[in-house]
Amino acid sequence: MPPPPPSSPSREGLLARVRASDGFDLIVIGGGATGLGTALDAATRGFSTLLVEAEDFGKGTSSRATKLVHGGVRYLAQGNVSLVREALHERKRFLDNAPHLAQPLSFLVPAYGIAGRLWDLPFYGIGLAIYEALSGSERLGRVSLLGRTRALAAAPGLQPKRLAGAIRYWDGQFDDARFAVALARTAIREGAIVLNHCRVTGLVCDNGRTTGVIAEDCETGDRLDVRGRCIVNATGVWVDALRKLDEPAATDLVAPSQGVHLVVDRDHFPSSTAMLVPRTADGRVLFAVPWLGKVILGTTDTPRHDTPLEPRPFDDEIDFILAEAGRRLAAPLSRSDVRSAWAGLRPLVKPATGGRDTKRISREHTVEVSPHGLVTVTGGKWTTYRAMAESVLDTCFAQSLLPARPGGATTHLRLVGAPPRAAACVSLTEPPGPHLYGAEAALLATLPGVERMLLPGFSEAMVRFAARYELARTVEDVLARRSRWLFLDARRAADAAAAVGEILRDELGVRFDAATSVAEFTRLAEAYRVAPLP
Repeated sequence: MPPPPPSSPSREGLLARVRASDGFDLIVIGGGATGLGTALDAATRGFSTLLVEAEDFGKGTSSRATKLVHGGVRYLAQGNVSLVREALHERKRFLDNAPHLAQPLSFLVPAYGIAGRLWDLPFYGIGLAIYEALSGSERLGRVSLLGRTRALAAAPGLQPKRLAGAIRYWDGQFDDARFAVALARTAIREGAIVLNHCRVTGLVCDNGRTTGVIAEDCETGDRLDVRGRCIVNATGVWVDALRKLDEPAATDLVAPSQGVHLVVDRDHFPSSTAMLVPRTADGRVLFAVPWLGKVILGTTDTPRHDTPLEPRPFDDEIDFILAEAGRRLAAPLSRSDVRSAWAGLRPLVKPATGGRDTKRISREHTVEVSPHGLVTVTGGKWTTYRAMAESVLDTCFAQSLLPARPGGATTHLRLVGAPPRAAACVSLTEPPGPHLYGAEAALLATLPGVERMLLPGFSEAMVRFAARYELARTVEDVLARRSRWLFLDARRAADAAAAVGEILRDELGVRFDAATSVAEFTRLAEAYRVAPLP
């Protein structure tokens, strides 16, 4: 069997390096998009870097996106041109650096009725032409006007009644959780130490400065006392809890907003083109996105005052999405059509006015430094994770927490698994399979169980790959984030849990409690199912 990739050392080896260290230049707390991007950026600049994540990489918001790499059409409508321009430029870098996990995708904006014929098509056409122009030479495709016949041919499953036509434009899509894992592995390749299932329980403060963390290995209960010149709080929607460990009187930065997504079978919208409804009955944006052989419907924008690790969709959110999507699709949808439903909490930065309408809150990020030197970053979105990481490092330099070093290495840095630049782009609209492993598909093919399918496109070999090379430690890590079956079909994912547990026990050894891991995942999968209302 080929040797393990250098980007995937054992967990025991990573922990041993932490224990042997006398401290790090940078400690990042949080293994979502922003934290992983920051760790990778710092490592490419030569800083000794440690990242710790309490759960798994991308466990929170970063695995629950609409799977889009985009400039933000809605932000252009809000007049935030600078945010859109930055995101469009980052979109191209995102797709170029991980073509096995991200691809261009066309979208249709349908218009219905006489009003749609006379007003919606030119209105949205002009807006999307501006959107395309802002991307300059990095555009992914041209905006075009489609008549009714061409629109129905491009997107079978659209409601044909009173359809006037559609506008086609281009953005990108990706596999968010696998992208997070690739970032973690790439950071390790560049010299960082990256640990999941390692929880920060306290901060170390010396002479009025935050100088380290106290962490606990969630598998063994072992305590780690680690010093760092600079500590970055990148815990997403949970940043305020950590800020208050550092400064109990700190006021909250985040206004959480819940976004809900539903997954239905592809026959409800049998198209490789996505659909965007720019304004639903309550002013929200609605997407129907083909993804890994299914269709994602969403999203909502509901303020929340709590921050649970596993937020659940509210019944009215589920019914809203089904109703609004059903109005644009040829056949109505019901709760029985939903294969999986999930919610993610967006870490929106509170406006200075204190307003609670999260649909109007900017998606820009914020970097704050406490009086004790704790650097907190929150807000933003997946598309701009790389630029956000650069912003965090710039702040560390400006505050003299780290010596300034030139950056830019991540602009064209290919992530682990990226195929040669001449290789064809992966198809994320089709069912999962070995093609999602890019240049590592050949390594995957050498592992035991490559022919034994646990679910369509998901083999025993993929479980072994997740344990050996992708730092998976639980059944949930495998079925939710190394593969995406929890998000695609919760019932079928639960059916495969026992088999995954047995393979993980073989890979991880006697310390792995297969029965507990399977039981925990089975309970979680049940929560992702949608029951009919009584």
